[in-house]
Amino acid sequence: MVSTSGSKTRNPYLEMLRPEISDMDLALPAASALLASYLTIGALPDPIMFIIAVIGGYAAITSSYVYNDCCDIDIDTINLPDRPLVANKLTRDQALKYAGFLFLVASAAALYLNPESFLVLVIAVLTISIYSKLAKRMTFLSFVPVGIAYGLVPIGIWLAFDPAGFLKTPDYGSILPLPAIFLGLMMCFTDWGFTLSGVARDVEGDRARGAPTFPVTFGIPATAKFVTFMWTVGVIASVAIGITAKIGPIYFAGALLAGGWMLIQSFDFIKNPTEERGGRLFLQGSRYRGIMFGSLILDVILCILVPAYSGILW
Repeated sequence: MVSTSGSKTRNPYLEMLRPEISDMDLALPAASALLASYLTIGALPDPIMFIIAVIGGYAAITSSYVYNDCCDIDIDTINLPDRPLVANKLTRDQALKYAGFLFLVASAAALYLNPESFLVLVIAVLTISIYSKLAKRMTFLSFVPVGIAYGLVPIGIWLAFDPAGFLKTPDYGSILPLPAIFLGLMMCFTDWGFTLSGVARDVEGDRARGAPTFPVTFGIPATAKFVTFMWTVGVIASVAIGITAKIGPIYFAGALLAGGWMLIQSFDFIKNPTEERGGRLFLQGSRYRGIMFGSLILDVILCILVPAYSGILW
């Protein structure tokens, strides 16, 4: 997980939420909730549950951003001197309380929706905390828990609308259907590419503070190739979501067009393996996932409201 720079937000509390990538962070729980509800009951989700799921998912994601900032003050002093903690807009104690508040919001939402969702939330938070507190300073594989944690986000949302049946009934027939599995895998793989793109931008500070990240250990050219492979696998997984869910053409158009664009940007990173290009690819990764999830949201709504729509392909 990497923080972005150049945010125009003046309020430090809002700035720590990474508003420049909020489209992705809001669209992910919304798309997960809609797809799970559609495949489970063939209808739009309960509005209250949907709103709670989106707020809870967003709070879970952003709590990890804030906690990461608390752990990376020394590195951000070099890489991102305008970040709120480095610029003394907030104290570390204030930021830790803020991260705790966001986690409480996410926990309350998860407990209301389904205790299974809360269990997934706890696992995800512990996993991402391992990255922020320990792994980044210890191993070049520190990106691994980041992808796992973000891959668990859509799973936690999914279980709120399609319980596995271990901790809450009813059980709708399977622990996790294939679309949910591919959704989690897509998030995991693309987040490895997403995270390492940003880490490539932060080589100077990571090297100075002794953080043996993948780009510090193997160099930016090797990182660019690995990132491109991860985005390729992620795009393939996004197509698998549509095939297993049997949804309509708008999603496939969005996933393929945005995915193709993202791969072009990734190959450009291979041609231009610089810190600055990695930073731009990081932001482009957010746009790709925002567009893809936006396409999924629109497509599922059409599948629900216009039953003949999904029959265009199936």
